[in-house]
Amino acid sequence: MESKAKYVLATCMLVVSGMAYQSGAQEESGMALIQKICQERGNNELCVDVLSADPRSKNATLVELAMIVLKAAAKNASGILTECKTMIDNPDLEPKIQQGLADCKENLLDAESQIQDAVASILSNDKRDAQLWLKAALAAIDTCDDSIPGDDDILSKRSVTFRQLCNIAVAINKAMLLAKS
Repeated sequence: MESKAKYVLATCMLVVSGMAYQSGAQEESGMALIQKICQERGNNELCVDVLSADPRSKNATLVELAMIVLKAAAKNASGILTECKTMIDNPDLEPKIQQGLADCKENLLDAESQIQDAVASILSNDKRDAQLWLKAALAAIDTCDDSIPGDDDILSKRSVTFRQLCNIAVAINKAMLLAKS
């Protein structure tokens, strides 16, 4: 299953690098576009950090920014999944927690798949489907969190970042929908 995450990362990297030759429909690109998206969506610091960390963001369009943040979300989900698998094997955990982790693992696999589907939808210019897949990924991480008792576990803390990354992608996708109109 980790190969899916690697596939998503590889796909995002290829797409972002290949899209540098496309001309964007919107007037703004690069840092001006990043600032605009991040100011509108909240958590400005994480948004700017993630989107500007990729060297290709200098002249990035909305689609390219979406690929950058989805790559980060896929990497984050893969990290959470690895942590979850490690925790499941801990014999000192209560059976209730281990079952919650097993349920969480399944939801994380779903979230990874939904991120892949969002990437495919964006690349096929189906922004409405992308929005649905992003919301499904957010629901999957919520279900993962809910399956583990308590809210101070390491996975819950890491899932906050995943949720924020998906919300950035949702904001970018909304901007693409508006630009399309």
